[in-house]
Amino acid sequence: MQLCVALDLPTKEENISLAKSISKYDVWIKVGFRSYIRDGRELLEEIKTINPDFKIFLDLKLYDIPNTMADAAEEIAHMEVDMFNVHASAGKKAMKTVMERLESFEKRPLVLAVTALTSFDYHTFKEIYGADIEEKAKAFALQSYQAGLDGVVCSVFESRMIKHETAADFLTLTPGIRPFGEPGDDQRRVADIDTAKRELVDFIVVGRPIYKAKEPAKVVEKILEAL
Repeated sequence: MQLCVALDLPTKEENISLAKSISKYDVWIKVGFRSYIRDGRELLEEIKTINPDFKIFLDLKLYDIPNTMADAAEEIAHMEVDMFNVHASAGKKAMKTVMERLESFEKRPLVLAVTALTSFDYHTFKEIYGADIEEKAKAFALQSYQAGLDGVVCSVFESRMIKHETAADFLTLTPGIRPFGEPGDDQRRVADIDTAKRELVDFIVVGRPIYKAKEPAKVVEKILEAL
């Protein structure tokens, strides 16, 4: 299991400070909407200068018509990030088009599909998708697998089921991780490290429990020891 540290802070300076404070650790760095829209490609390049071994997960959740998603995926691949994601609900054709576009790259990033956001509870998810989370997450995961993606973004509670329905090496990345039982905040389907291990998760994403700590590096070290 690998750790993804979320750079979700209000300013570029705070994000860079956090990255520098954990630069000696072998972790992934997740850059999401706010940070990327505000700071752009320069932020990605600066992260790499802090530690060339940092792996970058660009969390933009592409969702559009197939060709537009493929265009965006191609541009992301040119930025030499290590992983990015799309929305599975864009459909199998869109996901397959993305993967076909990336075939020409000698070294392409990992591509994951978002199944069900961990901010959803069971009731609100069914209101929108007309199905239970587990049922729809399984269907999205199967479509992602059939389209040639590397894995999915899901909650801890779907990880084992998704691997059973696809393949043991089909990756699962889980947000909403509260490593040692911290409050869930706006996340609904949260879990700790022990649960993530038990459910065969490949990547855990941790944000607030790290960057809200007085000493983020110590929290990262504690998480890595637990992994």
